[in-house]
Amino acid sequence: MIQAKGYAAQSPTTDLAPWNFERRTPGPKDVQIEILYCGVCHSDLHQIKNDWFPGIFPMVPGHEIVGRVTVAGAAVKKFKVGDVAAIGCLVDSCRSCENCKEGLEQYCTNGSSPTYNGRYKDGTPTYGGYSNIIVADEDFVLKVSDKLSLAAVAPLLCAGITTYSPLRHWKVGKGHKLAVLGLGGLGHMAVKFGVAFGAEVTVLSTSASKEADAKKLGAHNFVVTSDKQQVRGVKRHFDFIIDTVSAPHDLNMYLSMLRINGTHIIVGLPADQLPVSAMKLTDSRRSVAGSSIGGIQETQEMLDFCEAHNIVSDIELIDMKNIHHAYDRMLKGDVRYRFVIDMKTL
Repeated sequence: MIQAKGYAAQSPTTDLAPWNFERRTPGPKDVQIEILYCGVCHSDLHQIKNDWFPGIFPMVPGHEIVGRVTVAGAAVKKFKVGDVAAIGCLVDSCRSCENCKEGLEQYCTNGSSPTYNGRYKDGTPTYGGYSNIIVADEDFVLKVSDKLSLAAVAPLLCAGITTYSPLRHWKVGKGHKLAVLGLGGLGHMAVKFGVAFGAEVTVLSTSASKEADAKKLGAHNFVVTSDKQQVRGVKRHFDFIIDTVSAPHDLNMYLSMLRINGTHIIVGLPADQLPVSAMKLTDSRRSVAGSSIGGIQETQEMLDFCEAHNIVSDIELIDMKNIHHAYDRMLKGDVRYRFVIDMKTL
């Protein structure tokens, strides 16, 4: 075992605090990474507070990890010491089920191993990126170009792939009218990808003050959803809505904005259920769908696409000690658009 240090929640009722722990000694196919940056995801806060399900404590959050390889096992083929590398939301899966064989490890039918708040196949807990080092099988480690800002790459490992994957799956592109619901960590990446794929992109937001930011990110249009006249103006207008909102909201109002055969894609995770009117679906053959992250191959594809098109997240770099202040601001929507921890401040 090797010694590691990080920030952990000891229980759902305690704050994150410094914690020393052990990681496994790198095996022949393992890569050990010195973590340089770790993005702060809304799900980090949900999980340390047990908002979704009982967690595994102590819990070290963080699944938007970028760093540099310090050890490469004898059988590692894709990485060498000194390479920039990244780890996203998964560190393992069964690799044998139908979905894993299709490169859809995120939908592993036998249960994948999340980067934190999960377990490896041997039952030991996984610990995330709010730490100085991490060890993972090379098959779940990603290549990153050092031509991009590494801090701004970190959120691509969750916010990026969570929006890239559904837009690719539904083949959103030229000739499509795409609405992005919510302009936060996920939403701002959905705008960037939607524009890059050639779609006409409209941001739907309750905050009129975000219009300038939306246009700066590349959005073609902006609709204030509290303005009834603006909402009426986009009735039966969109081919797709990508819904990034993690708070309760009226799904049926947004369904009325979809054209025939339109699809409302949910990627945000509200804690409460979102009631759907059957009539809103049947009157125009609309669909409500959901999407998780992407598989490892697709995540690498996304990173390569971002390098080719110079796409990164808009971030605010913070010190590790300021994580709780960042959480407070994140809950208020006071971040443009993702916090990233500079891990040298650990």
